[in-house]
Amino acid sequence: MVESPEVLTRRALLFTGVTVAAATLAGCTSRTLIGQGEDTPSRAAVAPRPAAPLAASPTPPVPPAIAPTLLTGALAALERHSRMVRYRDRVAIVDFDAPSAQPRMHVLDIESGKVTRFLVAHGAGSDPGHTGFLQRFSNRHGSNASSEGAYVTSNYYVGKHGRSQRLIGLDPTNNNALERAIVVHGAWYANPDMVPAHGKLGRSQGCFAVGERALSDVFALLGEGRMIYAARA
Repeated sequence: MVESPEVLTRRALLFTGVTVAAATLAGCTSRTLIGQGEDTPSRAAVAPRPAAPLAASPTPPVPPAIAPTLLTGALAALERHSRMVRYRDRVAIVDFDAPSAQPRMHVLDIESGKVTRFLVAHGAGSDPGHTGFLQRFSNRHGSNASSEGAYVTSNYYVGKHGRSQRLIGLDPTNNNALERAIVVHGAWYANPDMVPAHGKLGRSQGCFAVGERALSDVFALLGEGRMIYAARA
């Protein structure tokens, strides 16, 4: 479900070049809410062409809904991976400290400071007791866990979960994402009605599974060649 965009308070945040302000600022379950296998990634998946570094982006406001440490990390990653992230006008920040019952995928418009939030599931291997909270990350094949780090959105395809989008992991903590078929896709167990019924979402096998009715909005905001940053505050 898409939350209503909010215009955030403007506070200065250093975002100029590789010296980034980050340093100074403090699919996939069965009907039992447990995971099924992901699609096997096609070898035809192609990473976005490296782009030349862009000029410094406008200084964004500080969104109060996003933990400052996560925002700092995301902006630092955006600069660090600037040659692989073609579009830097928007970035998705996934706060895995928050429970799955909360809309913890924050899509931030860098220039305006507007944030749109979505519910998103984490991997069963990251929460084996199905508490609704992520307990650990893993980049290992077969772990069924979520991985932390920066991803760049790649091409779309239609698989077992319908329309999906491949992701390329840019950090050592998530560089197996493409081979593990860690993707963005829609799932019934990530729909908003799971929260009042169960107090949490179902679990994926490491994918960023969002509600079926929210998928088109997520795709429209991210497109290909933008960054998703997933971490704990």
